[in-house]
Amino acid sequence: MARSLYRASLALTPIVLVARYGLHAGGTLLFLLSCAALAPLAFLIGEATENVAEHTGPGIGGFLNASFGNAPEVIIALFAIGDGLPNVVRGSIAGSVVSTSLLVLGGAIAVGAHGKEIDRRSIRLQVSIVFVALLLFLIPAIGGWHGDPDRHNLYLATLPVAAVLLVLYLTVTVKNLRTHSAAKRAKASVEAWSLRSALLALAGATVGTALVSEVLVGSLNAFGHALGLSQFFVAVVIVALVGNAAEQGGAVVIARRGNTRLGAEIAVSSATQVAVFVAPVVALVSGLVGRGLPLSFRPVEIAAMTGAALAVAFVSLDARVRRWEGLLLIAGYAIAVTAFGLSGDR
Repeated sequence: MARSLYRASLALTPIVLVARYGLHAGGTLLFLLSCAALAPLAFLIGEATENVAEHTGPGIGGFLNASFGNAPEVIIALFAIGDGLPNVVRGSIAGSVVSTSLLVLGGAIAVGAHGKEIDRRSIRLQVSIVFVALLLFLIPAIGGWHGDPDRHNLYLATLPVAAVLLVLYLTVTVKNLRTHSAAKRAKASVEAWSLRSALLALAGATVGTALVSEVLVGSLNAFGHALGLSQFFVAVVIVALVGNAAEQGGAVVIARRGNTRLGAEIAVSSATQVAVFVAPVVALVSGLVGRGLPLSFRPVEIAAMTGAALAVAFVSLDARVRRWEGLLLIAGYAIAVTAFGLSGDR
């Protein structure tokens, strides 16, 4: 039943395109349809990369999963830059780090088995990487707290920060690839897609994500205006949740099935990848698709990301998670959303 609903939901992609280019539907409807269409596309990207991994082995498969799993976020960000919406890009990046660290991890812990162990060493390493990213974000961010946050000198200050973060990401990724390269490649299971089918599905889902993302970004302002929401709030809460649909759904479902350890790992890994992969890639590529994007996050964004990282560090102290800790993380996300709503646009 769930599989049938998932396949049927993929039809939302052509529906979005027909509504936009054929029927010229209103912005609010287009935004809602786009959000609904991106979720199954994100799951299809994840499923396709998992099937590619059946043929390529865990090392390459893991790299593809990490890279293409963030495709919706990167694509949405690049379209927003092209449309001159830098606050949307920074908001969606900050919101992704906060939502995966608090809401998704909290949900995975809350629905998972009580008292289960998590990989404390791995989570602490990833939280440490996020703290490094936050310290580097302060370089362009502090300058943006006074005056124009999108001025060119802040973008110049962002470039070395983005380069260092990307090198950090690539270093960790290469180390993981080398670790997995020694493992014997398992034969693809009978249920696995063929490599050709998996690659075609991955390519098709990525193209579909790009088309739907363009509609989503173009309708964002109309949606916010219709509901009386600030552009920043829509980006930091709604767009961030949509862009991380695959990781969010996957982490909670896996934890619900009893593997709380893996669910927690997925949630924290997603937050880390956004900080050290999505943010620098978007910043470095931004000059090619529009005006260069400074990573000049607002004080509320820096505070929320720092608070989220501290909360994850607290939960991982004794390597065991309990449901009240998950509920505490979810409550922390609710506080962050309230702060985002009160802060408004710049």
